Amino acid sequence: MTSVPSKNIWIKRQQCPCGDWKCYVTCEGDVEETSVASQLEKNETFQSDSMVSPYVGMVFKSDDDAFEYYGNFARKNGFSIRKERSRLSPQLGIYKRDFVCYRSGFAPARKKSTAEHHRDRKSVRCGCDAKMYLSKEVVEGVSQWFVVQFSNVHNHELLEDDQVRLLPAYRKIQEADQERILLLSKAGFPIHRIVKVLELEKGIQGGQLPFLERDVRNFVQNRKKIVQENDALLTEKRENDTMELLEACKVTKEMDGEFVYDFTMDENDKVENIVWSYGDSVRAYTLFGDVVYFDTSYRSITYGMHLGVWLGIDNNGKTIFFGCVLLQDETARSFAWALQAFIRLMKGKCPQTILTDLELGLKDAVRSELPSTRHAISIWNIQPKISSWFFLSLGPRYPELKSMFDDLYHAENADDFEHRWSQMVSMFGLGSDKHIALLYSLRASWASSYMRGYFLARMATSAYLKSVESFLKAICCAQTCLRSFFEQVGSSSNFLNQLRQEMQYMLTKTCIPLEEHARNFLTPFAFNDFQHELVLSMQCALSEMPDGSYLVHHYKKMDAERLVIWIPEDEQILCTCKEFESSGMLCRHTLRVFILKNYFQLPEKYYLSRWRRESSLVFYNNQSTQTNDDGWFQEFESLTETLLTESSITKERSDYVRRELPRELKRLISEVRKIPESDGAAMDLTLSPSG
Repeated sequence: MTSVPSKNIWIKRQQCPCGDWKCYVTCEGDVEETSVASQLEKNETFQSDSMVSPYVGMVFKSDDDAFEYYGNFARKNGFSIRKERSRLSPQLGIYKRDFVCYRSGFAPARKKSTAEHHRDRKSVRCGCDAKMYLSKEVVEGVSQWFVVQFSNVHNHELLEDDQVRLLPAYRKIQEADQERILLLSKAGFPIHRIVKVLELEKGIQGGQLPFLERDVRNFVQNRKKIVQENDALLTEKRENDTMELLEACKVTKEMDGEFVYDFTMDENDKVENIVWSYGDSVRAYTLFGDVVYFDTSYRSITYGMHLGVWLGIDNNGKTIFFGCVLLQDETARSFAWALQAFIRLMKGKCPQTILTDLELGLKDAVRSELPSTRHAISIWNIQPKISSWFFLSLGPRYPELKSMFDDLYHAENADDFEHRWSQMVSMFGLGSDKHIALLYSLRASWASSYMRGYFLARMATSAYLKSVESFLKAICCAQTCLRSFFEQVGSSSNFLNQLRQEMQYMLTKTCIPLEEHARNFLTPFAFNDFQHELVLSMQCALSEMPDGSYLVHHYKKMDAERLVIWIPEDEQILCTCKEFESSGMLCRHTLRVFILKNYFQLPEKYYLSRWRRESSLVFYNNQSTQTNDDGWFQEFESLTETLLTESSITKERSDYVRRELPRELKRLISEVRKIPESDGAAMDLTLSPSG
């Protein structure tokens, strides 16, 4: 019996949010993964001139590198290879490797079968002598593999490109295609229709898949057999793994009282859903939980479990971890429980805005469980789906649709959006398209004209989404059991590493006093954004209106005016671009008015605490009353403010602060530890995780 896979494998979801099981979307990178044949063809064309034929004396770091190189050479030259023999020694392990042409040697003589339907297949082996032999040597303590024999003389015809790709060595059904094949097979599609569907979805001609119809048939038959044999064992393993994960949470809670988790059990008393977070994450959420990104793009193909991760952004623009959940399904009910549990773990605080993928069940859950939270869908989650939905159906017209959609996303107001949307739908005949209907129904959550003013804290950017993807790949790349996955999440989300960031000095770009003043408050990340807007403000022209407001525009672009309202009594300033409401940073239009008003310093209310430097280093004291021995804290505040200010002026002072700050912190903490406890309560000297 074939054994159950011992590893849990995570992949990106492909199910389309439209709800049609026959519809799926490709994820970033899937084109490379599922179009292996065309990609290899491109690689061959690119490498044809640069790839060197193997030769005696050629050196490789490992035998795997040598096999890969020889395999690429073979494919380019119309044949495939296989591993023939290896030799082993107690001192060196495997020290010789023989790689040969796939037609090397001769097939052994077979005994005649008495079966009626025995097929006497002709062997492809014809005694070809093409080969590459390697020997391992240890040079200065480093193992290297040398080519000791090489021959590229074949006694058979070499294949053309369109033939060589069909050799068994190069026919591979990629993971994404396997999932699609199994889904279609489960729905009752015959093998020949499955192949046709794959060809249509990939936009390729018949017979151009990197595998044959018989490969699909063999895969389906083998997989069904494995599933039937291992269904009970897989269920048992799933139950054991989830119980081990729950036990890991209990043990972590005993070791760390600040660790928090929750779970549900199904009707059979088995673990159904489980969510967890760390003390550092909860504290970080109190500072930076105004905006949360809830990613649900990964699922386990081993157990069918769905992964959700809550992430944020700190005052240095770094991705921070808030929590993690494993769900048995993606229904609105499961998402609702996940959101309820997350808010409980975060001590009841709801975010101002939550960013998610395009998911109808999640939309309903957010609306029911977070009624006061604004729901946003990042355009970076939508754009890959646009390609999946319309690239094949529109063909050469797709670039035109993409351009119109991008313009529509940036429409100035709702009326402009509606007008452009109608034009796009009419031009491409998409009035009855289910995906267009889905996007339109959710327009208030992704179109700029509707979302202007949603607080997003620079999270709806390609840079942030790349950072998120990097974090997710770090925790999902390894094929591990759930307990090891739990440990990997804890390791990857370790905030102590973020505290070791080097301090940056910040140079000014203008002679405007506002810039010098802002440098004393903002982190380098936030100050860089402020500088960008301040420099651009110098290109803005403005005219005062009778009511004291201002029309501000680029000196060359009269059609992009913004209205800035100035209320002097409260030193309040508002702009129709709503940049401050969206990012917490003043825009170029408002800065232009402050400069006109001869402001040398901005009112401190325009330096949000989430972007200030002091939010990077905070001591937490859980006691509601202060002790009399708080002079150390005042000393720390004074020291921190002085050193941070010094570090921003020149590189020399920045280097000095990097040397002195750890030393001073160590001295202060040593003194604090000597302070007697007040009323039996010890001080909590935990540093904030957001560095």
